[in-house]
Amino acid sequence: MSATLDDFHRLDIRIGTVVEAFPFPEARKPAWRLTVDFGPELGRRHSSAQLTRHYTPETLVGRQVLAVVNFPPRRIGPVVSECLVLAVPDPDGEPVLLGPDQGVPDGGRLY
Repeated sequence: MSATLDDFHRLDIRIGTVVEAFPFPEARKPAWRLTVDFGPELGRRHSSAQLTRHYTPETLVGRQVLAVVNFPPRRIGPVVSECLVLAVPDPDGEPVLLGPDQGVPDGGRLY
């Protein structure tokens, strides 16, 4: 199945800074509960992310990440996930976060 440029433009992918990261013991697979600040336009959004192999809460807080912010909220156990943090798999299939190599303003849209 092919995607079009219009399909891509329907995704709202923004940069945000992780401001909180907590253990998520209720998750079926090991995960962190994240709060990501997307700046004044979108504010803070919550997410659940299975990033425990490569990241600790201490290494996540302050890190800028890319996330899809226009998917409908999704309940994951007791958490409502309001954005999808983007990652790619390492050679073992574990997620590695995507983000800028320089600081950029929170809320900036990928284009």
